[in-house]
Amino acid sequence: MTAAALGAFVVFEDEAGFGMTPPRARTWGRRGQTPVVRVRGRSWRRYSIAALCCYRPGEPSRLIYRPRRHPKHRGTGRNSFAWTDYRDLIVRAHIQLKAPIVLIWDNLNTHRTAGIRQYAADHDWLTIVYLPTYAPDLNPAEGVWSLLRRGWLANVAFSDDDHLERILRRGLRHIQGHPELIDGCLTGTGLQLTSQVTTPRKGQ
Repeated sequence: MTAAALGAFVVFEDEAGFGMTPPRARTWGRRGQTPVVRVRGRSWRRYSIAALCCYRPGEPSRLIYRPRRHPKHRGTGRNSFAWTDYRDLIVRAHIQLKAPIVLIWDNLNTHRTAGIRQYAADHDWLTIVYLPTYAPDLNPAEGVWSLLRRGWLANVAFSDDDHLERILRRGLRHIQGHPELIDGCLTGTGLQLTSQVTTPRKGQ
């Protein structure tokens, strides 16, 4: 049963972590002087983000996400998404999209819990498909992380974790407002979205 037959959105999910140390990127500098970004040292202050890239032929592509702030001190609380967090994000997407969902994600243990499987079995609007093992290149959500790290986060000296959160949210809102960027993330995987099914391009 294809997404087209269901009238569903094809939704790719992935999660990533971001810390106070910025990703390095090429930038301008004075001739003969290497640019230096001074940061506030090592810190356990981090954010995780779970993101959904949502596609359906004839409609603008969408990005839906959920951030999670890690505890400020190591070992003082959960620093990863629970299966209930993923469930709630999927429900939120279903409400926003107002359509069935074919969810495509990797083989993370949390994605395969009994709770997730039972939830999908109990709701006919949700179909789950697992990506092959070690195939991040097939997930458009990986392109979202690349856009953030090469753009808004690159070479930024974060003053504190609130600063990091503001920059992350600003970048994600920008991507949400530009469906062509979300489309580009799909193009980067080599997959094509048609009125029938998402299939690899020739030669992939």
